[in-house]
Amino acid sequence: MTQSNRARYAAVVAVTAFLLAGAGTAQAQQIEQLIDLEKQVAQAGAQSQANVDKIADETDRLLQEYRTVMTQIDNIKVYNAQLQDLVKAQGTERQSLATQIENVSAVEREIVPLMQRMIGTLEQFVNLDVPFLSQERQDRVQSLRTLMARADVSTSEKYRRLMEAYQIENEYGRTIEAYDGPLEQDGRVRQVSFLRFGRVLLAYQTLDGKEQGMWDQRQRQWVVLPESYRGAIRQGLAVARRQAAPDLIVLPVPAPEAAQ
Repeated sequence: MTQSNRARYAAVVAVTAFLLAGAGTAQAQQIEQLIDLEKQVAQAGAQSQANVDKIADETDRLLQEYRTVMTQIDNIKVYNAQLQDLVKAQGTERQSLATQIENVSAVEREIVPLMQRMIGTLEQFVNLDVPFLSQERQDRVQSLRTLMARADVSTSEKYRRLMEAYQIENEYGRTIEAYDGPLEQDGRVRQVSFLRFGRVLLAYQTLDGKEQGMWDQRQRQWVVLPESYRGAIRQGLAVARRQAAPDLIVLPVPAPEAAQ
C-alpha cells in the first residue's frame, strides 16, 4: 500500500469511527460495508501498484538488453566491415599470385632451353679446355643432362646445380692443384702426377720422377720437358699438396693467345 493510500485509509477509518459513534445499527452496517469496500479498493490499488512496479522493472531490463544487443550489432558491423576489407585484400593477393604463376610458367618455358644451351656450352668448353680432371668434369656435364630429364626435380634446383657447375669451372682458373691419374700418350696409358696452375699450365711427372712434360694447348698434345724441369715440377707438386712452403718455381708457360 502506498503512502497516499494509507493516509486515505486512515482518514476513512477516523470518519467511520466518528459516524459509528452516533449512528444506529442499520447505518452502522452500511458503514462497515463501506469500510470493507474501501479496504478492497486499497488492496486492489496496492496490487495494481505492484504490477506497475513489476512492469517498470521488466521494462528497464528489456531496455538494458536492447542496448546490449545494439552494442553487439554495432561491433558485428565493424567486424564485418573489417572482414570485407580482408576478403578484398585476399582477392587482390590471389590475383597477384595467379599473375606471378603465369609469369613463372612463361619464364620457365624460356629458361629451360637456355639451360640446355648452357650445358652444351659447358660441355664444349670442357672438351676444348686444358685436359685436367677430364673424366670428373665430363661426368659433371653428363649428370646435368640426366638431371634436366628428371621430372621430380624443380627447375630452380636444376638451375642451381648448373650455376654450381659453372662456379666450379670458374674456380679452376685461380687455383693450384696436384693429383694422380692416368695419362694416355703414344698409345699407352701410365699413372702420373699432374700439376695444374690455374688454366695457365698443366704439367705431369711420372711416379718414378724420370719423365716430365706439359700440355701444349696450341698443338693439343702432350710434350716432354727436359730434365732441367724435373726439380721444379717436383717442387710444384709438393707446394700444391701443401708439403712445402710456396716458393718461386720456374716452369715453361705458354704465351697467351690472341682473343678470337
